[in-house]
Amino acid sequence: MKSTLTSPTSGERDGEISAVPFFDQSETFRRIWPEIRSNCIRVLDDGKFSHGTAVADLERALERYTGARHAVGVNSGTDALVLLLRAAGLRPGEEVIVPAYTFAASATAVVHAGGVPVFADIEEHGYGIDPDSVAAAVTDRTRMVMPVHLFDRLADLRGVHRVARTHGLTVVEDSAEAVGMRAGGAHAGLSGAGGVLSFFPAKTLGAVGDAGALLTDDDAVAETARMLRHHGRSGRTLAAFPGISNPTVVTGGNSKMDDLQAAVLLAKLDRLDTDIERRAVLSRRYDDRLRGLPGVRSVPGDLPVRPGENRVVYVHLIEVDDRDGLAARLADAGIGTEVYYPRPLHLQPCFAHLGYRAGDLPRAEAACRSALALPLYADLSESAVDRVCDEIARHLTGGSR
Repeated sequence: MKSTLTSPTSGERDGEISAVPFFDQSETFRRIWPEIRSNCIRVLDDGKFSHGTAVADLERALERYTGARHAVGVNSGTDALVLLLRAAGLRPGEEVIVPAYTFAASATAVVHAGGVPVFADIEEHGYGIDPDSVAAAVTDRTRMVMPVHLFDRLADLRGVHRVARTHGLTVVEDSAEAVGMRAGGAHAGLSGAGGVLSFFPAKTLGAVGDAGALLTDDDAVAETARMLRHHGRSGRTLAAFPGISNPTVVTGGNSKMDDLQAAVLLAKLDRLDTDIERRAVLSRRYDDRLRGLPGVRSVPGDLPVRPGENRVVYVHLIEVDDRDGLAARLADAGIGTEVYYPRPLHLQPCFAHLGYRAGDLPRAEAACRSALALPLYADLSESAVDRVCDEIARHLTGGSR
């Protein structure tokens, strides 16, 4: 543990740039270790390690930060989505429209909640779900639509809600990546029945393991989610399902958050806005260095941000013609990258029974062929960003190392 807490800024060793990992938060932990240690000691002294005081404190802190009426701490962003879908009223066999270009959990959560995912394409300029594609996907079995906020900006919530009102659909937001993102002053996740946050370590607000939260302004959704995360219990007994005329017993599961994760998140939440600004500085540096390079088809700073919205960079994603060749070149140079996402959801084998074919959702398919995520985190140095950009430029212009 000692070496981790005393390591210098990621990407630098003794003034020289060495390997650049895709993600590293060792400097953050070195800086805020006194606060983390103090929070963790309180948990250990309290003796309640799951669903305890630290979790309750984090929930209140998240409510203050996001403006949500309710924040419900759970064990992962994925379980937060499952609980949100169930608490918002999804019934077995009903359809939920989700984008084809997103992490698998957006769709698998629908399955685990008893629903059927129906896939829509993404917008032409950006990675959010396309409202026109949503409208075309609606059937008489559609109950909900799930916009996903990806990478550094919100999906077109205004367009999604327009379609939802027309067809009587409930909107649930996969805002797992969207902590700090707002539209018209409202935090991501609060435009419909609710949203979620993921605290996976690499997220903008990351724990040291899996953790998540459900955000909602709906009292009944919050009450139901709280019971579902704890085996359907209200206090120490199974509880009646709120909001249903003929109450039934809730069959929940074990989705509670660990208090040690909450203790870490409480320390990191205090500097979240500082980390967000740091990420923005680094992302702008990438934009400036990579804009105009041959073979780079998109840089995040050139994508539109709708009026009244802000940009919070979780992932710095570029689109390049030779994505796989560039990723291999960077890996050979000791630079980490990630492919978001290697295959669109409608073409995943687990959803083959739904009958989609290649070419059905062309913009999602094109993004999967060209999108590459570069290292971006608060501990990254400007020198490391420059090294990544230099390596990209050499590869794309045919230069030698």
